[in-house]
Amino acid sequence: MRRPQFIAEHARNARGLLGRLIAFIMARETWSQNLRAMNALGIEQGDHILDVGCGHGRSLTELAARAPRGRIFGVDPSKLMVQIAAQRNRPLVEASRMNVVLSSVESLPFPDNVFDKAQCVHVLYFWKDIDMSLREIARVLKPGGRLGLLFRTNADLKAMASFPPEIYRFPALNDVSAALERAGMDVHIVGHDANEPALVLATKR
Repeated sequence: MRRPQFIAEHARNARGLLGRLIAFIMARETWSQNLRAMNALGIEQGDHILDVGCGHGRSLTELAARAPRGRIFGVDPSKLMVQIAAQRNRPLVEASRMNVVLSSVESLPFPDNVFDKAQCVHVLYFWKDIDMSLREIARVLKPGGRLGLLFRTNADLKAMASFPPEIYRFPALNDVSAALERAGMDVHIVGHDANEPALVLATKR
C-alpha cells in the first residue's frame, strides 16, 4: 500500500501536531539504521560531527555521547524538527556542545573544512539536486573526513511502490557513488541488499 502523500510531505518537512507525531514514530523506526551509520563512521572522542537532516535529534544525543570532547551540529529544513531536536538536547545545547540549525543541505551555514565526520540517514530522497548537496557536504568536511550516507535505492521495489514519487526520489546506487566521486570523495559501499538500505562510506580526498 502506498503511503498517503500528506504523510510523506510531513516526512520531508514536518510541521504542526501531525509533524510531531511523525517525529515520534521516526525516532523509533529509523533508529537501527542511524546506529548502523554511526558505527561505520568510526567516531573518535574529539570529533566535530554534522548530522544532515537531523530530524527529531535522537541521533544527535548518541553522537554527543560518542564524541564527548567534540562538538555536534544538526541541520534540518523543518522549523518543527529543529525545535524538537534542540529541546530534546537542551543541556548539550546550553553547554555549547551542540547546535541545531535551520538549513537546507544545498547551502550549509558553515565554513570549509570544519567537520571530521558527517552522517545523512534517509533524507537524500528529498534533495532537489544530489550533486549540489553532496558537494556542499564535502565542502564542510575536513580532508580525510568521512560521510556515512544511508538510503534506499531504486532497486528496492517495495519502497518504490510504497512512497509517492512526487516526494520520494529513490536513486540508483551507482548514480550516488558517481556523484560522491564528482564531489571529491572516495567511495566504499559498506553494505547493500536490494531490499535493505544501502550504506555508503565516503572519504574526502
